[in-house]
Amino acid sequence: MDDSQLISACKKQNRDAQKALYEKYAPIMMGVCMRYCGDVETARDLLHDGFIRVYTQIGSFTGKGSFEGWLRRIFVNLALEDYRKEKRKNLFLEEYGYMYTNESDDQEDDLLDIEDIPREVVFEIIRKLPPGYRTVFNLYIFEDMSHKEIAEELGINEAASRSQFFRAKNLLKKKISALLEKNHQRKVQ
Repeated sequence: MDDSQLISACKKQNRDAQKALYEKYAPIMMGVCMRYCGDVETARDLLHDGFIRVYTQIGSFTGKGSFEGWLRRIFVNLALEDYRKEKRKNLFLEEYGYMYTNESDDQEDDLLDIEDIPREVVFEIIRKLPPGYRTVFNLYIFEDMSHKEIAEELGINEAASRSQFFRAKNLLKKKISALLEKNHQRKVQ
Protein backbone atom coordinates (compact mmCIF):
# COMPACT_ATOMS: atom_id res chain seq x y z
CA MET A 1 0.00 0.00 0.00
CA ASP A 2 1.36 3.45 -0.89
CA ASP A 3 0.89 6.51 1.33
CA SER A 4 -2.25 7.76 -0.44
CA GLN A 5 -3.95 4.37 0.03
CA LEU A 6 -2.82 4.20 3.67
CA ILE A 7 -4.10 7.71 4.33
CA SER A 8 -7.41 6.99 2.67
CA ALA A 9 -7.86 3.78 4.67
CA CYS A 10 -6.81 5.51 7.91
CA LYS A 11 -9.41 8.22 7.28
CA LYS A 12 -11.96 5.36 7.33
CA GLN A 13 -10.43 4.17 10.64
CA ASN A 14 -9.16 0.93 9.14
CA ARG A 15 -7.12 -0.74 11.90
CA ASP A 16 -4.82 -2.60 9.50
CA ALA A 17 -4.00 0.64 7.71
CA GLN A 18 -3.36 2.39 11.03
CA LYS A 19 -1.00 -0.41 12.02
CA ALA A 20 0.80 -0.23 8.65
CA LEU A 21 1.11 3.56 8.96
CA TYR A 22 2.53 3.18 12.45
CA GLU A 23 5.03 0.54 11.36
CA LYS A 24 6.17 2.67 8.44
CA TYR A 25 6.59 5.98 10.29
CA ALA A 26 7.15 5.10 13.96
CA PRO A 27 10.95 4.76 13.67
CA ILE A 28 11.24 8.16 11.97
CA MET A 29 8.90 9.87 14.42
CA MET A 30 10.65 8.21 17.37
CA GLY A 31 13.80 9.96 16.18
CA VAL A 32 11.93 13.28 16.22
CA CYS A 33 10.62 12.58 19.74
CA MET A 34 14.08 11.62 21.00
CA ARG A 35 15.54 14.89 19.73
CA TYR A 36 13.09 16.86 21.87
CA CYS A 37 13.01 14.92 25.11
CA GLY A 38 15.69 13.65 27.38
CA ASP A 39 14.76 10.03 27.79
CA VAL A 40 13.39 7.02 25.94
CA GLU A 41 10.31 6.61 28.13
CA THR A 42 9.13 10.16 27.50
CA ALA A 43 9.86 9.74 23.79
CA ARG A 44 7.76 6.57 23.72
CA ASP A 45 4.91 8.40 25.44
CA LEU A 46 5.14 11.20 22.89
CA LEU A 47 5.22 8.66 20.06
CA HIS A 48 2.09 6.96 21.40
CA ASP A 49 0.25 10.25 21.94
CA GLY A 50 1.39 11.50 18.56
CA PHE A 51 -0.05 8.56 16.67
CA ILE A 52 -3.35 8.90 18.52
CA ARG A 53 -3.39 12.52 17.38
CA VAL A 54 -2.47 11.46 13.83
CA TYR A 55 -5.33 8.97 13.69
CA THR A 56 -7.84 11.49 15.01
CA GLN A 57 -6.64 14.36 12.80
CA ILE A 58 -5.79 12.49 9.61
CA GLY A 59 -9.00 13.78 8.05
CA SER A 60 -7.45 17.24 8.04
CA PHE A 61 -4.56 16.13 5.81
CA THR A 62 -5.42 17.59 2.43
CA GLY A 63 -2.64 16.00 0.40
CA LYS A 64 -0.92 19.34 -0.12
CA GLY A 65 2.71 19.00 0.87
CA SER A 66 4.41 15.86 2.07
CA PHE A 67 2.62 13.51 4.44
CA GLU A 68 5.84 12.92 6.36
CA GLY A 69 6.17 16.68 6.86
CA TRP A 70 2.59 16.81 8.15
CA LEU A 71 3.37 13.97 10.57
CA ARG A 72 6.60 15.62 11.71
CA ARG A 73 4.74 18.86 12.49
CA ILE A 74 2.29 16.94 14.70
CA PHE A 75 5.12 15.31 16.64
CA VAL A 76 7.13 18.53 16.99
CA ASN A 77 4.01 20.37 18.21
CA LEU A 78 3.31 17.59 20.69
CA ALA A 79 6.90 17.73 21.97
CA LEU A 80 6.59 21.50 22.34
CA GLU A 81 3.33 21.13 24.25
CA ASP A 82 5.06 18.66 26.55
CA TYR A 83 7.96 21.07 26.98
CA ARG A 84 5.62 23.95 27.86
CA LYS A 85 3.80 21.78 30.42
CA GLU A 86 7.10 20.83 32.02
CA LYS A 87 8.27 24.42 31.91
CA ARG A 88 5.19 25.61 33.74
CA LYS A 89 5.29 22.73 36.18
CA ASN A 90 8.94 23.13 37.09
CA LEU A 91 9.26 26.88 36.57
CA PHE A 92 12.12 25.86 34.32
CA LEU A 93 13.73 29.19 33.58
CA GLU A 94 13.79 30.39 37.19
CA GLU A 95 14.85 27.04 38.66
CA TYR A 96 17.97 26.81 36.52
CA GLY A 97 18.66 30.52 36.65
CA TYR A 98 19.29 31.02 32.94
CA MET A 99 20.60 34.47 32.23
CA TYR A 100 19.38 36.34 29.21
CA THR A 101 22.31 37.82 27.35
CA ASN A 102 22.85 39.55 24.09
CA GLU A 103 25.34 36.95 22.96
CA SER A 104 24.97 36.43 19.25
CA ASP A 105 24.89 33.13 17.44
CA ASP A 106 26.23 34.88 14.34
CA GLN A 107 29.81 34.65 15.58
CA GLU A 108 32.33 32.59 13.65
CA ASP A 109 32.71 29.16 15.22
CA ASP A 110 35.77 27.00 15.31
CA LEU A 111 34.82 23.98 13.28
CA LEU A 112 35.09 20.57 14.89
CA ASP A 113 35.98 17.53 12.83
CA ILE A 114 33.35 15.10 14.03
CA GLU A 115 33.73 12.51 11.28
CA ASP A 116 35.17 10.04 13.80
CA ILE A 117 32.12 10.30 16.05
CA PRO A 118 29.11 8.17 15.10
CA ARG A 119 25.95 10.13 14.36
CA GLU A 120 24.11 8.32 17.18
CA VAL A 121 26.70 9.56 19.69
CA VAL A 122 26.25 13.17 18.52
CA PHE A 123 22.46 12.83 18.88
CA GLU A 124 22.92 11.31 22.33
CA ILE A 125 24.98 14.35 23.35
CA ILE A 126 22.18 16.59 22.06
CA ARG A 127 19.59 14.56 23.99
CA LYS A 128 21.56 15.11 27.20
CA LEU A 129 21.51 18.90 26.91
CA PRO A 130 19.39 20.71 29.53
CA PRO A 131 15.76 20.81 28.31
CA GLY A 132 15.69 24.50 27.37
CA TYR A 133 18.97 24.34 25.49
CA ARG A 134 17.92 21.13 23.72
CA THR A 135 14.54 22.49 22.66
CA VAL A 136 15.89 25.77 21.29
CA PHE A 137 18.78 23.97 19.57
CA ASN A 138 16.45 21.46 17.90
CA LEU A 139 14.00 24.11 16.75
CA TYR A 140 16.75 26.29 15.34
CA ILE A 141 18.87 23.58 13.70
CA PHE A 142 16.42 20.82 12.74
CA GLU A 143 13.17 22.73 12.27
CA ASP A 144 14.84 25.80 10.72
CA MET A 145 12.92 28.23 12.94
CA SER A 146 14.16 31.77 13.59
CA HIS A 147 14.79 32.99 17.12
CA LYS A 148 11.72 35.17 16.80
CA GLU A 149 9.58 32.13 15.90
CA ILE A 150 11.15 30.08 18.71
CA ALA A 151 10.48 32.86 21.22
CA GLU A 152 6.83 33.04 20.16
CA GLU A 153 6.45 29.26 20.22
CA LEU A 154 8.00 28.82 23.68
CA GLY A 155 6.69 31.99 25.29
CA ILE A 156 10.16 33.42 25.95
CA ASN A 157 11.84 36.52 24.61
CA GLU A 158 14.08 36.46 21.54
CA ALA A 159 17.20 37.21 23.58
CA ALA A 160 16.51 34.13 25.72
CA SER A 161 16.26 31.98 22.58
CA ARG A 162 19.56 33.35 21.26
CA SER A 163 21.23 32.90 24.63
CA GLN A 164 20.04 29.32 25.07
CA PHE A 165 21.10 28.46 21.52
CA PHE A 166 24.53 30.05 22.07
CA ARG A 167 24.96 28.14 25.32
CA ALA A 168 23.76 24.88 23.74
CA LYS A 169 26.33 25.27 20.94
CA ASN A 170 29.10 25.96 23.43
CA LEU A 171 28.14 23.00 25.59
CA LEU A 172 27.95 20.71 22.55
CA LYS A 173 31.28 21.98 21.30
CA LYS A 174 32.86 21.33 24.70
CA LYS A 175 31.44 17.79 24.95
CA ILE A 176 32.37 16.92 21.36
CA SER A 177 35.89 18.33 21.83
CA ALA A 178 36.32 16.21 24.95
CA LEU A 179 35.11 13.13 23.07
CA LEU A 180 37.45 13.86 20.15
CA GLU A 181 40.36 14.30 22.56
CA LYS A 182 39.50 11.01 24.25
CA ASN A 183 39.32 9.25 20.87
CA HIS A 184 42.65 10.81 19.85
CA GLN A 185 44.31 9.63 23.06
CA ARG A 186 43.05 6.07 22.45
CA LYS A 187 44.52 6.11 18.94
CA VAL A 188 47.89 7.36 20.19
CA GLN A 189 48.14 4.63 22.85
